Amino acid sequence: MIVGLTGGIGSGKSTIAKLFEIFGCIIFDSDSVAKQLYFDPIIKSHIIKLLGEESYTSENKINKKYISSIIFSNSNKLEQLNQIIHPAVIIELKKIKEKNPDKIIIKESALLFEAKLEKEVDKIILVVAPQEDRIKRVMLRDGISKEDVLKKIKNQLPDAIKIKKSDFIIENNEKEFLITQSLKIYNSIIT
Repeated sequence: MIVGLTGGIGSGKSTIAKLFEIFGCIIFDSDSVAKQLYFDPIIKSHIIKLLGEESYTSENKINKKYISSIIFSNSNKLEQLNQIIHPAVIIELKKIKEKNPDKIIIKESALLFEAKLEKEVDKIILVVAPQEDRIKRVMLRDGISKEDVLKKIKNQLPDAIKIKKSDFIIENNEKEFLITQSLKIYNSIIT
């Protein structure tokens, strides 16, 4: 079974993924896989054609700030980039599934809905958190301004839409225990 784990930037997806890993699930971090795929020669050539040579600072390093400045101010470029990266990520996920047919695979993906990947998973867990908490987390984690975080949030679907499309919701609001919520969902999935 493949379970999508998604949520807006700074919602706490990685924390939830770690809990599911403790429960025995395999974690497939779509963002990490996508970052590795940027260096596949064919994908790299497509990205350079779409965004320019400035997308790479060296043979093994992308220019994240440059790429973000383009894709988070131009939704068409973001969509085109997703069309380059996401099919390759899906292929990698299928390889993991073939090697682990009896395991629950948690596909952690920030843009599960935005990239229209919900049909690639059997169930969807959405992590939600208050926007101010998300902004603070991302500013601390990435060392960027509030305005830059808000640009990224603006390019993601609102939680209200994602909630309607999700099977399970985890509230990362410091009122509900994350372990309790995650374990309840895990038990529901395995039965």
